[in-house]
Amino acid sequence: MTRGGALVTGSAAGIGRAIVLALAREGFDVAVHYRTSQADAEATRAGAESLGVRTTSLQADVTDRDAATALVEDAHRELGGLRVLVNNVGNYVYTPLDELTFEEWDDVLATNLEATFTTCRAAVPLLRESGGGRIVNLCYAGAQDLVARPSLVAYVIAKTGVILLTKAIARAEAANGITANVVAPGVIESSRSLPLREIPAGRPGRVDEVASAVLYFVSPEAEYVTGQVLEVAGGWNL
Repeated sequence: MTRGGALVTGSAAGIGRAIVLALAREGFDVAVHYRTSQADAEATRAGAESLGVRTTSLQADVTDRDAATALVEDAHRELGGLRVLVNNVGNYVYTPLDELTFEEWDDVLATNLEATFTTCRAAVPLLRESGGGRIVNLCYAGAQDLVARPSLVAYVIAKTGVILLTKAIARAEAANGITANVVAPGVIESSRSLPLREIPAGRPGRVDEVASAVLYFVSPEAEYVTGQVLEVAGGWNL
């Protein structure tokens, strides 16, 4: 018996793919989202389907509000009801503050914060219809510490905003059976850089470790857990 439908944005590869496959193993029907990586998305979808759940792959540019809203609605329709939304999309720019362009600023805010707001806004009424559900938004370890990071300023602002948005949803929707939480990875095996000296655990995290944190928040055991940030970082940024 299915546990309901789950949409994971940015799930053609990497952390998103790991989350999709982990959800499928737990019995969730899954929607794989991609923007341009259709072949990778189809491979992820096929892997999930092999686990015996209903699957679909959906293309959308989530920085387009209409497209992001339609993505959530399509996943709800094709999976027979949405119970889980995981926001994994988000571009990353490492640029000195005085060299950061308007285009980079706009892109990082749009992909990380605005897209998350749009998909959550579209999902909440559908989760209410389904009798409740789970929202898990991805962030990065240390975002809630409000530490100045001049070369990451757009990304830090966007991800801190994601935390505040998530907490607001958690408070507003608790009475409707909807939880909203954040998983905050540190340096992961799929990260662009691997500064191992900065990680107390001495190694990067695995994508399946991030997926396991997401699974906790969508599990029955986490029904009373909302508005929380779970770092998967091996002590990085503490």
